[in-house]
Amino acid sequence: MTTQNSLILIVHAPAFAGDDSRPLAVVHGIERALPSVRLEWELSQAGQPIALPQRDRWLAEASARGKFPLLCNGDESHPVTVTGWGSPARQNAGGQPQFEVHAELPLDAASIAAAADVLEGVAEGARAFWGHATPRGAAVEIARQTRDPVRKPGVPPRGLPALKFPDKFRSPAIPHCLGWLNYWSAAAAQGIGFPDPARDADVLSQARRTKTGGWVVRLTETPLDLDIPEHLEALVRAYERFPEIGGRVTPA
Repeated sequence: MTTQNSLILIVHAPAFAGDDSRPLAVVHGIERALPSVRLEWELSQAGQPIALPQRDRWLAEASARGKFPLLCNGDESHPVTVTGWGSPARQNAGGQPQFEVHAELPLDAASIAAAADVLEGVAEGARAFWGHATPRGAAVEIARQTRDPVRKPGVPPRGLPALKFPDKFRSPAIPHCLGWLNYWSAAAAQGIGFPDPARDADVLSQARRTKTGGWVVRLTETPLDLDIPEHLEALVRAYERFPEIGGRVTPA
């Protein structure tokens, strides 16, 4: 249940713990933002939706086993999915394991209108450090920014800056990259120096504060499309403004 014309949402949070209530909070966050969506199906091994009449209890039992299995809305023509997994300590800043939530929505009018609310609901439900929501095409190119002379040599696309692998970061709160919509927790915002009223007037005009003191920051009015010169310029400017993103600068 994936589509090339989709919105990819990823958040990075503290390590998943057994009997963790965050998966259910994440699912409820999506459903609040998209009232027509009910994530009450799992997928069979053949990829067919299977209804979950007791979804909340089923997910709570899975969480008690340290799992966040894939859930979907059961609509193969307009699929919405969410799942989560742990990333090992060796891959992350400070050698700390993390928990990642991955969701995917159709890139249609309803999802675009609700995207900021969906990102906030997922990120705050997961108690995330940071996250982003980005159209699939742009997300693929942004992923290619991560480079290393040995592990992943090469040049990032479109003149975008090279980003480090997360295990080189000084803090797990530092965002790995930018996207169309960006969630920065209070710790992430502090780590990258946001907001600076003297420098961030344009960014703040497209930003909003969350209940926990984090931020949802929109880079472009419409979904990020790197074939649009103004969108590419906005992404480049944001990287220039926040050099800590991607582990490119370690402040003294």
